[in-house]
Amino acid sequence: MERKLMDATNSGSVTTVGENVGERRPSIFAKLVEHFRLYWQLWVFVLPSIFFVVLFAYVPMYGVQLAFKDFDFTKGLTGGKFVGWMYFQKFFNDPLFVEIIVNTFRISMWTLVMGFIAPIVLALLINQIGSSKIKGFVQTITYMPHFISTVVMVSILQIFLSPGTGLLGRFFGKTSLMGNANAFTPIYWISEVWQHAGWNCIIYLAALSSVDLALYEAARIDGAGRLQLIRYVDIPTIMPTVGVLLILNMGSVLGVGFEKIWLMQNALNIGASEVIATYTYRIGILDNEFSYSTAIGLFNAIVNFVFLVVANAIAKRASNTSIF
Repeated sequence: MERKLMDATNSGSVTTVGENVGERRPSIFAKLVEHFRLYWQLWVFVLPSIFFVVLFAYVPMYGVQLAFKDFDFTKGLTGGKFVGWMYFQKFFNDPLFVEIIVNTFRISMWTLVMGFIAPIVLALLINQIGSSKIKGFVQTITYMPHFISTVVMVSILQIFLSPGTGLLGRFFGKTSLMGNANAFTPIYWISEVWQHAGWNCIIYLAALSSVDLALYEAARIDGAGRLQLIRYVDIPTIMPTVGVLLILNMGSVLGVGFEKIWLMQNALNIGASEVIATYTYRIGILDNEFSYSTAIGLFNAIVNFVFLVVANAIAKRASNTSIF
């Protein structure tokens, strides 16, 4: 009898503990309610950005189905005959396919590499300036070109490279560099670096501003010069930022900007300047082949996504730096 009472008491106590443990573990819905109750101000603050991204980045993805259909104006986006991979095969078999891919990779990689290194070097040099007034002046001068519009920038290039009268064009004879297919890529990436290096170096300067000044003092006591300070203090400090930005930049390997190339393009340099963005515009807008242009754009997005994932995986293995 006593054993039965003890068993009943023990079983009851175990059940009670189990129930209490279950009660102490809130559901996912309760956690979300509590989270929004505590941080609703932050969510209200970012709500316009979330709405903007959803409206302009995710809603248009509904039209991706055009890449697999023969678009018909009378039937809308959901209508039209399903053709599968026909437009992708058409692009792969296009005589211009190899030329477009090569041009896109060449322009993009030069811009990516040089446009990635230049802000780092500039930030390291600006960080070595002792006077805060001079440092602010240099920063202002270097990032001001970022605010020049693309149309104005191309106009400046045309004026500077004009044969005979241009500031730079007079040194290259009577042939315009804007019409030289071999000079198109250098002109593009050099102007990109000049325009955006100052602005892109701001994030590295922000990372360098977090360096403990005691590290500089200790390094100087040990006899370190400016180059040693850059090598052993500054560069290790910005390496996590460098890794994250490199991963993000790899997501746009084939995403060469349309506006600038389109404005710089002419009949003489089109063999070196025709990229995926301009070709898609010609096919989709000028020739009204919307399904074909959608397939090309989807191919471009998939390739960029693959590069992003691969770069993230490599960076995670090499330096334990990743974005996901």
